Amino acid sequence: MAIKRGNSNMGVRRNNGGGGSWMSTVVLVLFLVLSPVGFFVGRRVYSTSSIDWRARLALMHVPSLFTKKVIDVIKANTNDLGPLSFDSFRKNNLSASWILSGQEYVSPTEILETVKKQTPTEKEEKLFYDGHSQSVDTPAKLARRQLREKRRETRAAELVKKDDDVIIKLENAAIQRSKSVDSAVLGKYSIWRKENDNDNTDTTVRLVRDQIIMARVYKSIALMKNNTKLARELQNQIKESHRSLGDAAADADLNRSVSEKIKAMGQLLSKAKDQVYDCKLVTGKLRAMLQSADEQVRSLKKQSTFLSQLAAKTIPNGIHCLSMRLTIDYYLLEVEKRKFPRSENLENPNLYHYALFSDNVLAASVVVNSTIMNAKEPEKHVFHLVSDKLNFGAMNMWFLLNPPGKATIHVENVDEFKWLNSSYCPVLRQLESSAMKEYYFKSDHQTTGSSNLKYRNPKYLSMLNHLRFYLPQVYPKLNKILFLDDDIVVQKDLTGLWRVDLKGNVNGAVETCGESFHRFDKYLNFSNPNIARNFDPNACGWAYGMNVFDLDVWKKKDITGIYHKWQNMNEDRVLWKLGTLPPGLMTFYGLTHPLEKTWHVLGLGYNPSIDKNDIDKAAVIHYNGNMKPWLELAMTRYRSYWIKYIKFDHPYIRGCSEEGDSHELVFPFRTGSPGWPGL
Repeated sequence: MAIKRGNSNMGVRRNNGGGGSWMSTVVLVLFLVLSPVGFFVGRRVYSTSSIDWRARLALMHVPSLFTKKVIDVIKANTNDLGPLSFDSFRKNNLSASWILSGQEYVSPTEILETVKKQTPTEKEEKLFYDGHSQSVDTPAKLARRQLREKRRETRAAELVKKDDDVIIKLENAAIQRSKSVDSAVLGKYSIWRKENDNDNTDTTVRLVRDQIIMARVYKSIALMKNNTKLARELQNQIKESHRSLGDAAADADLNRSVSEKIKAMGQLLSKAKDQVYDCKLVTGKLRAMLQSADEQVRSLKKQSTFLSQLAAKTIPNGIHCLSMRLTIDYYLLEVEKRKFPRSENLENPNLYHYALFSDNVLAASVVVNSTIMNAKEPEKHVFHLVSDKLNFGAMNMWFLLNPPGKATIHVENVDEFKWLNSSYCPVLRQLESSAMKEYYFKSDHQTTGSSNLKYRNPKYLSMLNHLRFYLPQVYPKLNKILFLDDDIVVQKDLTGLWRVDLKGNVNGAVETCGESFHRFDKYLNFSNPNIARNFDPNACGWAYGMNVFDLDVWKKKDITGIYHKWQNMNEDRVLWKLGTLPPGLMTFYGLTHPLEKTWHVLGLGYNPSIDKNDIDKAAVIHYNGNMKPWLELAMTRYRSYWIKYIKFDHPYIRGCSEEGDSHELVFPFRTGSPGWPGL
């Protein structure tokens, strides 16, 4: 029995022990699972209650700082944009309260007025203060959104307008740049030239030339590497390409066999590349060829400048023949027949007096005849001609045979002005110096550039060119005179110039300055202190060729004395180069009255792009420059204005023309409509 009880107790203990272990395991598992959940739930509840508590505490003090309407605006803005981040700034998702440059500014007052029109209800206010977010857009949010949309539309319109303005400005700038393209220099590259209209123009010619260049490079490299066979092949192919190219400047000028030559050259170049190509050697050869070509261009440019200056100094055979024949006949003429009629008009101040200094008979005749043919009262015009002793007889004989209608004319010899000597005239004294003689007459002197060739023109040695500074001495009885160069043509009556009020000035001239050219700094050396102290480098230049001079004011201002002062200071050519315009600008500085530009149009001797309307409206057109109308290098488009005043059936002109092989060789200009007063 004892044993049974023992077993019974053990069974009871075993059963009790098994049940307790199971319960403890369940409790442990529940604790491990539920305790974290409880922790996070409790933290969330605490956090939410804490945030709500803090928000309510802050909102209790907010009304004391901001009005309810401002709070509505802030809340609407933050709800609409979401949380603030740097990404929102990068994407330009800025609040409408930001003021951007170039946008229309909307003041807070306007915003509040908009919000005032849509005041939220009390229920919505209560929900806000209770911390609940709205699920629908409030009137404040709608107002802000409308303002943003309006601002975006305004900004878009402004950008479109700005783009249009920019395009218009660019177009206007392009038009202005196209107007300022310097087409006055012959041969200068211009994008408006016809050969540049099409990018593919004359591609075949350029291809042949490029092949020849590369063949020369490979030939040189082949010789360096002793590959004489390839060098001979390249040389032969270069000759063939030159023959096919010839003098062609356009694809239309090429012969039909050029395509075969191009193909053959291409195959040979490919062969040469495989055999002798070396990048470093090819680059060096091309660089050497480029430098050589550059030197050739410089040399040819200098040579061209020299030849153009030389051509400008020459006298055509026809004009030389005319002058010689007239001179011979003049000195065979009886003395009594050498006088001009109406000599009493020479000192009459009530008539229209012209001063013309020239050694070119034909040019002087065009000036006189064009003036008379366009004058309303020819009998009131008086021409004072001065020439040198070489052409004095020819000038007299021509106008004795061809008097200018009812006008008065008188010819003088500058070498007979005894008062014009080296003791009085600085230019004559300087021309007698050894330095000046060496500068002009020795050929072994060093030149510093092509510009020096221009100033070695013999006209700068002639006193006819400097006589314009001595007008009161030459014509002491006159009070006003019109000075004319011999390379001009008169197209209208000039008597209106005598009625121009010079406002106390000495010289009446047409100004030639533009935006940045033909100003004093182009003619004078402003590095010299004497120039820098006395003149403005931006002062506007003016032109000789047609000038009205008030000789009474000239004498009062002692213009000739001013000219002597500056000429004495320029003995070593440190103030300006040779010529008469620079000392003229200095002498008449502050004493020149600008005339209307229609009185005098310049540039027909160098500028091929003068507007025809400007020429037709001009009273005087001026062939200043190297391309004089009596020279072969003259521009044909302007020559007709000059030759129409020449009568080619005149016996002397016809006689000189018959001595040459052709009319064009002796007189290098076309025949025009005859116009010859007095014949």
